[in-house]
Amino acid sequence: MDYIHLRDMQFYGYHGVLPEETVLGQRFRVTVSLAVDTKKAGETDDLNYTVNYVDVYELCKTVMEGKSFQLIEAAAETIASSILEKFKGQVFGCKVELVKPDPPIPGHYKEVAVEIVRGRYSE
Repeated sequence: MDYIHLRDMQFYGYHGVLPEETVLGQRFRVTVSLAVDTKKAGETDDLNYTVNYVDVYELCKTVMEGKSFQLIEAAAETIASSILEKFKGQVFGCKVELVKPDPPIPGHYKEVAVEIVRGRYSE
């Protein structure tokens, strides 16, 4: 299996449990890795045989800058299920890492993140 990665996409959203998160908003980073077969695209140099990463970026942007989620787990799940649905037959699995670099938690830490892996194994 081959992989297409979109790393550290940055979005501004209003996700979180605390009221200030849904009013002030904050930055989020998203990385997605798509399990695909790129052999024919590589042989033909034809975009029709692979996943257009512009479309993946726009899908992630729509999720992250759209509806507010309380949990980053829910946002990551929505991204993964949307990718698998939109690119059915092209993407056989995906990993989504969603990073919340500045959550309102007192203390010293770099960031909080969730990473999920979803896939279709019957295709």
